[in-house]
Amino acid sequence: MNAEHLLTHFDRLTDAPDAIPRLRRFILDLAVRGKLVEQDPEDEPAAELLKRITKDFSRQVAEGKLNKPKPVKPLSAKEGLFSLPRGWAVARFNQVAAIQSNLVDPKRYKALPHIAPDNIESWTSRLLPYVSVGEAGVHSGKHLFSAGAILYSKIRPNLAKVAKVSFDGLCSADMYPIHVLIDCDFLVKFMITESFVAQAVKEDNRVAMPKINQSALSDIVVPVPPLAEQHRIVAKVDELMALCDRLETARTEREATRDRLATASLTRLNAPDPDPAVFQNHAASALNNLTPLTTRPDQIKALRQTILNLAVRGKLVEQDPEDEPAGELLRRVAGEKAREIRKKKMSKPEPPDSLAFELPAGWAAVRFSNVLTELQTGPFGSSLHQNDYEMGGTPVINPASMRNGRIVPVEKMAVGENTLERLATFKLRAGDIVMGRRGEMGRCAVVTEQEDGWLCGTGSLILRLSRCLYPEYLAMLIGSPYMREYLGGSAVGTTMQNLNQSILLKMSIGLPPLAEQRRIVVKVDELMTVCDRLEASLAAGEETRGRLVEAVLRGVVSREMSDYASG
Repeated sequence: MNAEHLLTHFDRLTDAPDAIPRLRRFILDLAVRGKLVEQDPEDEPAAELLKRITKDFSRQVAEGKLNKPKPVKPLSAKEGLFSLPRGWAVARFNQVAAIQSNLVDPKRYKALPHIAPDNIESWTSRLLPYVSVGEAGVHSGKHLFSAGAILYSKIRPNLAKVAKVSFDGLCSADMYPIHVLIDCDFLVKFMITESFVAQAVKEDNRVAMPKINQSALSDIVVPVPPLAEQHRIVAKVDELMALCDRLETARTEREATRDRLATASLTRLNAPDPDPAVFQNHAASALNNLTPLTTRPDQIKALRQTILNLAVRGKLVEQDPEDEPAGELLRRVAGEKAREIRKKKMSKPEPPDSLAFELPAGWAAVRFSNVLTELQTGPFGSSLHQNDYEMGGTPVINPASMRNGRIVPVEKMAVGENTLERLATFKLRAGDIVMGRRGEMGRCAVVTEQEDGWLCGTGSLILRLSRCLYPEYLAMLIGSPYMREYLGGSAVGTTMQNLNQSILLKMSIGLPPLAEQRRIVVKVDELMTVCDRLEASLAAGEETRGRLVEAVLRGVVSREMSDYASG
């Protein structure tokens, strides 16, 4: 496969991560190695060009048109960049270009354009919108440049910012205006190759404000083709960069179309009160065809949130008229609670607030306090000290231990038997929900038999459920967008979100029949498994495409180098 063949068919690989920028760098690399266009034995050798340039450089310096360059440092055998074609030469930067350091007072040039590093796009040499000196409001010294110069940013991380200008103007002091003695466009293209940038970074020797100084820039090694070949290289690179632009535009349009389809579909699914018949058809279509909605990780994340949103609104599974309504179950639980209230002289529960969505048949609105038998905050710092922790003890469950809805103990967060017995009232039981009350709101996990007897940590809450709730459904509800939004908006604290009990207990939720809660959890688990597979497939696809691009590019380079050696 040669370079032309690659470029003709590269559009098949453009969905790979960073594919088009890598293609641009690949094209430039081929160009400055002499592998993009054919050499012409009739071209004047670059060595002769350098002799003429040296004379012309000296003449312009003597006439005061150019600054006197730094002495040219002799090239050593170790400084060859790569094998060069016949007729090419290598030179120091200050043999082919004159760095023009000429600070002036910008107040004298208020109408001139002002160029700063931010006005140049990295790795492309594209000049971005700029303003005049007066509009920029600049006062410190600036470099004056003339049309035909190139401007180069000398400050890291902008060492790949270089552009040719076709007008007179001023550039900021952290840029070099450069007068070029070879084909200006060829030098610009070399200065955005990885070969040049690697040399610039190597010479970037300041710590407080990393930058490449004039002396170091002068010493950078430049490959010099015959002048006629420089022109051919520039024309070919421009042609191929235009192809990259078209590939990039096509990819952007594909992405925009996918985004619009995915956004429109998820928006319809998340509508508060859609038309039931239309919604059911759309939901069935969307959930049976998830792949087109998930071409990026952020879309899979949005899909997960949509699934949970549908679940807590009663739109993920069908209602069964044979299910015992949630209201009946609540009445029985309320009777039991009433006896506890009279016995312990507790306040009667408040009625729920109205919800932002219509509840399906069989569901009931209820405050969170009415579906819990107990809500307990983990031991505070005064009860659990640093010296209470010991390796190999009983795990302490804090938010860091809750990962993707499961409890994963942190090795260093464990206590010995004496501490565990002293804090026995904070032990977790199977069927509890342990919930983080700090940091990310909505982080929680169901306590299984394996974690029974572990200790609730300082940053967590223990939720014990009434017979109204299936533990896995409550964990799903807590992680839903509806509840996360409530908890995030109502959490207190400035440097860290910190959820207290009263905030959680006052929350109003929609409660499904117990049997439907179980069906919802099964369906959510099924769809989340699909999301897991989509995520894995997407990651594998990106990795495969990335490896394919790398293999193809390496293959072309190897083939071109082999052809060069045999020629």
